[in-house]
Amino acid sequence: MIVFGWAVFLASRSLGQGLLLTLEEHIAHFLGTGGAATTMGNSCICRDDSGTDDSVDTQQQQAENSAVPTADTRSQPRDPVRPPRRGRGPHEPRRKKQNVDGLVLDTLAVIRTLVDNDQEPPYSMITLHEMAETDEGWLDVVQSLIRVIPLEDPLGPAVITLLLDECPLPTKDALQKLTEILNLNGEVACQDSSHPAKHRNTSAVLGCLAEKLAGPASIGLLSPGILEYLLQCLKLQSHPTVMLFALIALEKFAQTSENKLTISESSISDRLVTLESWANDPDYLKRQVGFCAQWSLDNLFLKEGRQLTYEKVNLSSIRAMLNSNDVSEYLKISPHGLEARCDASSFESVRCTFCVDAGVWYYEVTVVTSGVMQIGWATRDSKFLNHEGYGIGDDEYSCAYDGCRQLIWYNARRDTVGFLLDLNEKQMIFFLNGNQLPPEKQVFSSTVSGFFAAASFMSYQQCEFNFGAKPFKYPPSMKFSTFNDYAFLTAEEKIILPRHRRLALLKQVSIRENCCSLCCDEVADTQLKPCGHSDLCMDCALQLETCPLCRKEIVSRIRQISHIS
Repeated sequence: MIVFGWAVFLASRSLGQGLLLTLEEHIAHFLGTGGAATTMGNSCICRDDSGTDDSVDTQQQQAENSAVPTADTRSQPRDPVRPPRRGRGPHEPRRKKQNVDGLVLDTLAVIRTLVDNDQEPPYSMITLHEMAETDEGWLDVVQSLIRVIPLEDPLGPAVITLLLDECPLPTKDALQKLTEILNLNGEVACQDSSHPAKHRNTSAVLGCLAEKLAGPASIGLLSPGILEYLLQCLKLQSHPTVMLFALIALEKFAQTSENKLTISESSISDRLVTLESWANDPDYLKRQVGFCAQWSLDNLFLKEGRQLTYEKVNLSSIRAMLNSNDVSEYLKISPHGLEARCDASSFESVRCTFCVDAGVWYYEVTVVTSGVMQIGWATRDSKFLNHEGYGIGDDEYSCAYDGCRQLIWYNARRDTVGFLLDLNEKQMIFFLNGNQLPPEKQVFSSTVSGFFAAASFMSYQQCEFNFGAKPFKYPPSMKFSTFNDYAFLTAEEKIILPRHRRLALLKQVSIRENCCSLCCDEVADTQLKPCGHSDLCMDCALQLETCPLCRKEIVSRIRQISHIS
């Protein structure tokens, strides 16, 4: 779960190629390996930091601390409105200035151990946020992210996104200074090719800033030098992870229409046509590049004469897929509806088109990326709140452990995870590469029917689903059914339209003047109390706890007789 804008990760050292653990198994595993985990209950097993004495600074640390902005610098006003600073508690020692590189690495190390919703962000993250309240401090943080995040850490790009998303918005002067410091161009992209971490991190930072900024600020950031740098990073001689994050950065810059036009005029589509051939590559890094290249060609950087993928993909054998009609625009779904990826800073969720109420059902997921995904089963009552960070397993109506079970893969690329739902015995069984894990039964105390296969994704995560359209890699020994055997979709329902095609269709839809502002189908005949807003139908109003307009709690709902025809 992602809580209050900061990530909650649970990870462990991998046993073999990957690891999927229940909460108790995480604790036992960490006890056996000397790792660290914080449970969701009252028990806590913490990393041994006894060797670290915060009250003692070495001369080297003191010298490094002198580079941190002073109180005088901090007191200078910044242009953007920033959130209030977190104050110091009555018994909390005053935070010392620390080396920014150490704080970034501390955040990267500790973020994977946090699982409790009530926990505050880690000390290092709060300190970095405070440092970034000045232009000088913000620049120090950004440069450190580029400099020290290691290439091999699968959570590195997500932590870059997390930290930049938490930091105050940069001023115009800070952005200008950053572009001068980085001094990016095509030649720079060719330098240090044997050390791709710097280029991967630079592209990730640029993408985060492009997503966070809007309009003129984003346009100003995409200078000719930065555009040349990102395009050069897409060349075949670059490391695949550098190519991936350069492409993602260009996608995020293209969220501003003027930037989109500028990027399109650079003939980027010619480069992407070559890269989309990697979409099914056995190398999972190249596969991610291919997936994103194909998605960009279909949705953003169209190439004249190229047939859109959804128009040529063969869907004849597919009867169940990911539901593209109830997800946000930030989740990327492949044209065949069985592969999904999230490159946004929000926590995106998706579910299958087929719902089950009885019997025994099984599906598999191939984990393409190392990182945070929550995959399992959800019901009609599950809440998917992408910006609040609520996904699968974060409420009592989805696969959960004590109401908060989280299924998270760390360093699990190329693994196959199986999901069996036995509604006869009221249990869920998970399989990792064919190895069965203990059954989960807690969720059935809240719900017993209406289950969907579902998944939630943290930034830069991707996986492929198999609902039975092709043979399973590790079918369980017990008798089961597959979604693909029993589901049905019309040819129209199988089509996953690119964004521009979907928008064109929406513009053709006529909406009645007095229709519900949420579903646009029924008449807006219901008034919410006590706020008095009345733009909803009763069906939609009954599904809400707070008014979507003013966020006040809904105490009662009154149907207005005059609206009933």
